[in-house]
Amino acid sequence: MATDKSIHKHITELISEEHELREKLGRGEISRAEENSRLQELEVSLDQCWDLLRQRQGRRDAGADPDDASVRPADVVEKYLD
Repeated sequence: MATDKSIHKHITELISEEHELREKLGRGEISRAEENSRLQELEVSLDQCWDLLRQRQGRRDAGADPDDASVRPADVVEKYLD
């Protein structure tokens, strides 16, 4: 079961990986294509985490159980900007 704390921890890990990718690119350890591919995946994962936190808070605010919130599919979360 995900908690707000565990979701925030995962967000921190994803952000750390973003920084590592940029450093690896700067050192020539990975290609721009490799960096971009993984950055896109990280962005989706981060969006899903933030969405899950918003769902949990919304459920709390409505007097519902935040643990009933679930990770939405990438295609749902990413279409928020459309």
